[in-house]
Amino acid sequence: MRLATWNVNSVRARVDRIVEFAVRESVDVLAMQEIKCTVAQFPFDAFAEAGYHVEAHGFSQWNGVAIASREPLTEVETSFPGMPGFANNVSGPDSPLEARALGATVGGVRVWSLYVPNGRALGDPHYFYKLDWLGALEQHVRQTLTETPDQALALVGDFNIAPTNADNGDPAVVEGFATHVSAPEREAYAALEAAGLSDVVRPLVPTGYTYWDYKRLRFPKNEGMRIDFILGSHSFADAVTGAAIHRNERKGEAPSDHVPVVVDLDLTGPDDDDRPMIF
Repeated sequence: MRLATWNVNSVRARVDRIVEFAVRESVDVLAMQEIKCTVAQFPFDAFAEAGYHVEAHGFSQWNGVAIASREPLTEVETSFPGMPGFANNVSGPDSPLEARALGATVGGVRVWSLYVPNGRALGDPHYFYKLDWLGALEQHVRQTLTETPDQALALVGDFNIAPTNADNGDPAVVEGFATHVSAPEREAYAALEAAGLSDVVRPLVPTGYTYWDYKRLRFPKNEGMRIDFILGSHSFADAVTGAAIHRNERKGEAPSDHVPVVVDLDLTGPDDDDRPMIF
């Protein structure tokens, strides 16, 4: 299986480019974030013509997540237990949930397409919402892997966190003055790892950014950030055979400000050599 994640920054604005990438790169499962449309507005036909089933979750021109797969998606969920909501600068269990999470199972892998809240600014209500959101996600991961420790689980998407200083090349993003690099955010990311997940791309692609601001010539200067990740359980990580960050997708006409992150998986296992491949 080839699994990719991509913050597409408006699926309707870039549908041709997205589908062309998925077909060209033989992507089996593509998790998308920031689709910026309702489900009714999603361009399902373009994906269907290319051979993809799609599950989408979006309410408006903001946020939104989707998963496209060559095989049917099952056990679809649009939130994880305890996920907080946010509205009118107030977060909590009584606030409406945003379209930031979409879970589905395909080929025995449980995939969550996640668009983690940005945080906006240190001290902003959205920042504390972000930390609460990540805390609830960590609890869900911990419970899932406690109950089913061999589950092939993947959390993929735009985490809006640069976990280490090496992941931040944007001079405007300074620790102590900006989100994405603050200690509490990095601790929340580390808590996901402590719950049983690991970055399955970093061991194979140790350097490289996944996002560059459109402003101030950030991309030509390579002043980017690594904030898009594929985090996997041990069963998922053990199946990874290759990984790539597709930097060139930041080039060309009307690109997203993020690029795809891709992993290849061998899900057959040592005792399954004679069984047919799912993909």
